[in-house]
Amino acid sequence: MNKNNQPSIIVEAKELAKSFGNRQAVKGISFSIQQGECFGFLGPNGAGKTTTIQMILGLVEKSAGELLVFGEKIPAQLKAIKRQIGVIPQNDNLDTDLTVFENLLTYASYYQMPRHKAGVRATELLQFFALDNRRHEYIRQLSGGQRRRLLLARAMMHQPQLLILDEPTVGLDPQARHLIWQRLKTLKEQGVTMMLTSHYMDEVARLSDRILVMDQGQVVAQGEPKQMVSELVGLDVFEVICSDEEALLLQTVASDCQARSERTPDGIYIYTDKDCAELDRAIRPCSQWLRRPANLEDLFIKLTGRTIHES
Repeated sequence: MNKNNQPSIIVEAKELAKSFGNRQAVKGISFSIQQGECFGFLGPNGAGKTTTIQMILGLVEKSAGELLVFGEKIPAQLKAIKRQIGVIPQNDNLDTDLTVFENLLTYASYYQMPRHKAGVRATELLQFFALDNRRHEYIRQLSGGQRRRLLLARAMMHQPQLLILDEPTVGLDPQARHLIWQRLKTLKEQGVTMMLTSHYMDEVARLSDRILVMDQGQVVAQGEPKQMVSELVGLDVFEVICSDEEALLLQTVASDCQARSERTPDGIYIYTDKDCAELDRAIRPCSQWLRRPANLEDLFIKLTGRTIHES
């Protein structure tokens, strides 16, 4: 495959399915990832995300459907395809017996990169991810944020065209998360295509051009995040902690205002598309309430529910 002549569609799945015995983990899903975009891949634990990624990486074979990566079929052209993919795993698998710099050189050797070229590339990436002053330290001496940045640097050593990000900022403090977000945005501007899985909805909203939401092995929605939130959730959300009597009244008023409501054990959520004076008046006597813009987490909860149902 010619890296300078990549197809506009990097990943394309058509009715992709995978079963493990009697359990159908992925149930005929279809999606495509465009060159240069960040594609958010969302769903509860057990939704089928990991299995789908494993099929893209050739770690498990599909049971049905079609899967093309860089225009080539999996698994027929798997070796060539994997040379163009970088993976940031959720679990840290850096070699603790090696230094930061040695980790990158060792990884480069898997791709038969000449040592001098690998050294130049490693230095560039350590500078890019603000790790150059740590190059001779062993992995155990790094903070969590530094280790996550090193995982990103390692994944970029062979200049992949597709970057698969599995919870890239899991467990990090706000400063470390923002630094990683900045670097990922720069990589996207440079034309790197990304597939992002994360349970941090603010991260997905910040980075993703389009998202796909899976639940119980199926695609339940996909599209542009802001548009999906607006169309499927609304513009604003009222979070109200109140008594059962107050919640019943608010449900009635919300219905009259053509707003959707959802009861919770301690109150009610109300999703609105427009201002409603009657609703404002009914909410104000409640002891605790908040009005805020609708967001991606609201969309996720609406599509997949509040109840944990891992398969």
